[in-house]
Amino acid sequence: MKRPDLPYLEFKAVKGREYIYFRKGQTRVRLPNDPDTPEFSAAYWKARRGGSKRAIQTTWNALIADFYASPSYRNKKASTQKNYRSHCEAIREMNGDLDVRKFRHADALKVQAALQETWSKANERIAVLSILLKHAMRLAWLDANPAAGITKLKGGSYAHWPDTKLAAYEAYCERNDCTLARTAYEIAIGTGQRLGDCANMRWDDYNKTRGVIWVVQEKTGIRGEVPCPRRLKRYLDSLERTGDYIIAKSPTEPLGLRQVQAAIAEVRAAIGVMHGKSRLVPHGWRYTAAKQLADAGCSVQMIQAVTGHSSLAMALKYSAGADRTRLAKQAQDARDRCLEEQEQRQDEPETCETDCETLSQPPIRKRRRGKNDKQFQNGAGEGTRTPTPKAPEPKSGASTNFATPARRCARHLDRADI
Repeated sequence: MKRPDLPYLEFKAVKGREYIYFRKGQTRVRLPNDPDTPEFSAAYWKARRGGSKRAIQTTWNALIADFYASPSYRNKKASTQKNYRSHCEAIREMNGDLDVRKFRHADALKVQAALQETWSKANERIAVLSILLKHAMRLAWLDANPAAGITKLKGGSYAHWPDTKLAAYEAYCERNDCTLARTAYEIAIGTGQRLGDCANMRWDDYNKTRGVIWVVQEKTGIRGEVPCPRRLKRYLDSLERTGDYIIAKSPTEPLGLRQVQAAIAEVRAAIGVMHGKSRLVPHGWRYTAAKQLADAGCSVQMIQAVTGHSSLAMALKYSAGADRTRLAKQAQDARDRCLEEQEQRQDEPETCETDCETLSQPPIRKRRRGKNDKQFQNGAGEGTRTPTPKAPEPKSGASTNFATPARRCARHLDRADI
């Protein structure tokens, strides 16, 4: 190949092949290999006129690499770093060489819309995207965060598993010998811990004699013993130990969380809780444990002691539904008892203490006499009062305690009573 006599050309041989580049200052553009073609000529003059830009320094690749080296990432817990990295790498794959400075609010909305079928993943992606763009602001690449102010998608929330679905899960595992999925399920509901923490539990953490299991929460760093309910204790005692870990990959290693999730997903798909409105997730087992504790009458502090929530507010969130149901039932039962007592009192006849008759009807209040009444026709003038009838003498042995007046019927009411 004859080399063209043109300025700014660079020729580089790699493994016996020669490549041609246009190079001027910091601009370096690879050109077609055959200088005799129209494509080579067009690419050369485009680069010489400035059609090709310099290598971009503010790419997503550069931003993500800088973020990984920053305290904002390095100071996070291992589980949080892992979650951030999964989203960052997905962003890098789609936009790695693009300029961060050209990212707009509308682009962030498109990212959310592309993941709207999985609302929780969409919300997490926007959250991580916002963190990256805030880092770009600290690097002075942006003046504002294009991902700020985006409303989270609402596709539901984590919820406890209904009893029917729990029974269906157990039955499927029993029929199909899904020991891995069943073991993760029993530990998660029995201890109320996150699935990742359950997957990392060792046999040494379980004290068979005392019936307790040592828990280390990766997210919060909380460590402590959790008493095993009888059901979990029976299940663990029946398992064959194949390694140091309860859910073991090898004699010395635990099975990865993804493999555990995949085994659970198989059962979820089989019982119809994988997608749509009926979707239930393994994290819901943590809610199930809290609900069962609340249904048993446990206080929020007691639930927190089992689940290991770092705040009472979170423990209350997990148990709110069950606690509200229990309190509502207590309130309705109290109302029913009160209404029954009122009905019983109404059915009981009231007795006049003068022993003349029962007070089945309320006393009738006497009206004032008017001009047409008989006393006026018989000569009683205006302003003349009819003498107040004398109250009957109390019977022998009757109470004369005036501090508590006797209950009397209408016949024995005098003017003072009215």
